[in-house]
Amino acid sequence: MKLRIQKTSQLNSKSRFLQEYRNNVTTQRGEDGIINAIFNIIGTENKYCIEFGAWDGKLYSNTWNLINNFDWEALLIEANKQKFGELETEYENNRKVAALNCLVNTEGKFSLDSILKIAEAPSEPDFLSIDVDGLDWYMWESLLFFAPRLIVVEFNPTISNDIIFIQDNDPAINQGCSLAALIELGHSKSYELIATTSWNAFFVKTELFDKFGIEDNSINAMHDPAHFESRLFQCYDGSLVLAGCKHLLWHDVSIAPEDIQVLPKSLRKFDGPAE
Repeated sequence: MKLRIQKTSQLNSKSRFLQEYRNNVTTQRGEDGIINAIFNIIGTENKYCIEFGAWDGKLYSNTWNLINNFDWEALLIEANKQKFGELETEYENNRKVAALNCLVNTEGKFSLDSILKIAEAPSEPDFLSIDVDGLDWYMWESLLFFAPRLIVVEFNPTISNDIIFIQDNDPAINQGCSLAALIELGHSKSYELIATTSWNAFFVKTELFDKFGIEDNSINAMHDPAHFESRLFQCYDGSLVLAGCKHLLWHDVSIAPEDIQVLPKSLRKFDGPAE
């Protein structure tokens, strides 16, 4: 069998100019540099940032650089008790950082809106980072009374650009959402996509979008998931073939051809078109 994906990239290098600023201080895929470049363009209003889940406050943090090198005020939220303890230690001498150990919900006293009200956060904080490995779409969707100027939110990088996928609203599930679903949600909240990294999307309020001079921020112009994308098709005999990524990214397990078959080998045959 011969198998090859022949794909023409639709990426627009001019639209993706923020990629040139990728740099890591504590981030994983160049987010620190992109965040700095964005605020060099739009400026700051209050230098207030929110991050959840904040983990230990430093590993892969999207806010550590802002807090420690640019003197930002922060609200950091982490549900894991052990990691929250490390987060508290990281910032025990920084009075500008408030740390909260809780599982953020989409409604009620532990909704993001409620937490930000209690924390007396600005109504338009400069920056919000959402990374909860599952309910990210719902967390942003539930935010009604605060409008961050820049939002970075995680998406599932294995999902094709033309698929709208949102997992069930259940904190026990860790599946994530597609980039297309986030873009659709962003438009409903008056936000525009300005950049992506491998699995993070950057959105600014619509009134700030023109500052970037991006003529085409359509999903295919801004992001190509090819490196992580798995594509499945059927053969006449009932065999299933996987092209692209053949690896379970979060479990370090390879996907063998037999792993994906529905029919046993003895039944994989073609008897003519089904009537």
